[in-house]
Amino acid sequence: MKKLFCLLLLGVTLSASAQKHTCDNGKACANCENPYKRFTQNLPFKMPEVRAPKFPDRQVNLRDFGAIGDGIALNTEAFAKAIDALSQQGGGRLVVPAGVWHTGPITLKSNIDLHLEVGAIILFAADESLYPLISTSFEGLDTRRCQSPLSAVGCENIAVTGRGVIDGNGQYWRPVKRSKMTSSQWKEVVSRPGGVSVRGDYWVPSQGYANAEKNANMNVPKATTDEEWNAVKRFLRPVMISLVKCKNVLLQGVIFQNSPAWNIHPLMCENIILDDVLARNPAYAQNGDALDLESCKNALIVNSKFDAGDDGICIKSGKDADGRRRGIPCENVVVDGCTVFAGHGGFVVGSEMSAGVRNILVKDCQFLGTDVGLRFKSTRGRGGIVENIFIHNVSMTDIKTDAITFNMYYGGKSVAEMLADGDNPDTSTKVPVTEETPIFRNIDIQDVVCNGAGRAMEFNGLPEMPIQNINLKNIVIKAKKDAVFNNSENITKENINITLE
Repeated sequence: MKKLFCLLLLGVTLSASAQKHTCDNGKACANCENPYKRFTQNLPFKMPEVRAPKFPDRQVNLRDFGAIGDGIALNTEAFAKAIDALSQQGGGRLVVPAGVWHTGPITLKSNIDLHLEVGAIILFAADESLYPLISTSFEGLDTRRCQSPLSAVGCENIAVTGRGVIDGNGQYWRPVKRSKMTSSQWKEVVSRPGGVSVRGDYWVPSQGYANAEKNANMNVPKATTDEEWNAVKRFLRPVMISLVKCKNVLLQGVIFQNSPAWNIHPLMCENIILDDVLARNPAYAQNGDALDLESCKNALIVNSKFDAGDDGICIKSGKDADGRRRGIPCENVVVDGCTVFAGHGGFVVGSEMSAGVRNILVKDCQFLGTDVGLRFKSTRGRGGIVENIFIHNVSMTDIKTDAITFNMYYGGKSVAEMLADGDNPDTSTKVPVTEETPIFRNIDIQDVVCNGAGRAMEFNGLPEMPIQNINLKNIVIKAKKDAVFNNSENITKENINITLE
């Protein structure tokens, strides 16, 4: 018996010592290995190690603050009280148990981990009066929008984790095009109260929405007074997850779905990790981008899935003069082991890239049925430099238009819409090069396989600023149409195999 006890004690001792390793400071410690370190090793550019935020060993349960998970009771106040209570104690985990938690906007604070247990659904209320107008940025422009369902501004060490669902009730906010829906889906939409059918093939949630859209610059209306802004409030649908100027952010394990506009939008954040998330919207969701990473630094997007009504994984840095004035590029980003299903593009840069995009690695990803596989887009007026982009080991199937596209004549349409409308931009007339001229250069694309595309590739640069220094290596594409290269220079092609169907 004594011998058995000694052996067990030895086993425990060995187990404990096995957990220890030498840290960067040369000292031994236990359980301090960074599981995300491997994503920033051996990169083709310099990028610091990114770590997940750590939180105090403290937790509270949402139910303890009077919340009711019946999908009916409004829990806005309970969420606010729980977050305030944790914040006052220095932070910790807010546990959202199984149930449907109906609520207005939730605002996170520093050192808070919003943790959704299995079976937990946070359902944001379909009531515009709960979402006050705030000054923010949307589609790269400084503007006003309704407050986002889930937001944080200027916070450090925040997380949304667990195995639950966050639902933005997007059908309350979004317009819908008839051409993107089935007959039964369209019938259901036009039967909703308060909505307006425009031209018979386009539905908007209200007449105020229709009025605002007539005078808007894309999705930014022309309004100056508070009265004018409030008159078009329903038009000002928010992004669902808005993280602005935050540092040390983790989104892990959660399903983010049904957003009013963009789904996940980190803006001017630093040290951010998306790991094992699913961001999804219906295929007909207008402006339903899954992820828009804008003017962020040091970001990991890993082991995640995206299914969108617009672009899947999109990199941005502001639009036109507003973006150039901000002057914060999107840089040091690793996208690894991700899948994109429906969407206008699998991996996308632009079109709002006016402060620049650089040092991006995309590897070991798969795009299944997106409109475009790799999509780079901009237009005159943007300015900005996109460079040092590395794309390796990408597999694609059933790409509806281009497997790879560079379009410097973007006008707000998807590639499929441009082709359907017969858009044919003037690619020969030069204009002077200014700070408004976008520059795309030094992009390495290797080991790409695409089984099925409308067209293999299209490079459509500006005559005054051609797309420059693109390395294409080990590319295999089966497509209906061949590759097309306009206004592009120093395009290196090695082992390119295009089979026409």
